[in-house]
Amino acid sequence: MLAVGAPVAYATLGTGSPSDARPAAPAAARGKAYVETRLFFGTERPDGGADVTDRQFLAFIDEEVTPRFPNGLTIQDGRGQWRDSHGVIERERSYELTLLYPESEARVRDPQIERIRNAYEKAYAQDSVARLEERTTADF
Repeated sequence: MLAVGAPVAYATLGTGSPSDARPAAPAAARGKAYVETRLFFGTERPDGGADVTDRQFLAFIDEEVTPRFPNGLTIQDGRGQWRDSHGVIERERSYELTLLYPESEARVRDPQIERIRNAYEKAYAQDSVARLEERTTADF
């Protein structure tokens, strides 16, 4: 007779009962599937204009971001550097905007995020607004 299957082995330190060796049930996953999008906004203008001020940036958030993401967002101050289109290393004050939304809304949110990026680039003569996305879980 030929038996097919994985061998079963039990290692216990307790009573020696096979039930003691069973792996614990996996913990219930917390939260739901979300997308975390981070946008990085520079403040220096390549055209030589005045740097974007806190007041201007917050007005931009109020006008362009909040209407599209009224449930919440996070803004962090930053310092960054990048190589511009002329090969020059630029260092500047920056802002990092974090948006968190259900994964089921990703198709709807993508064009909204692109409009935000384009609006900032146009309003403040920026070469680009960097975008970073990650799939995650969130529990509120």
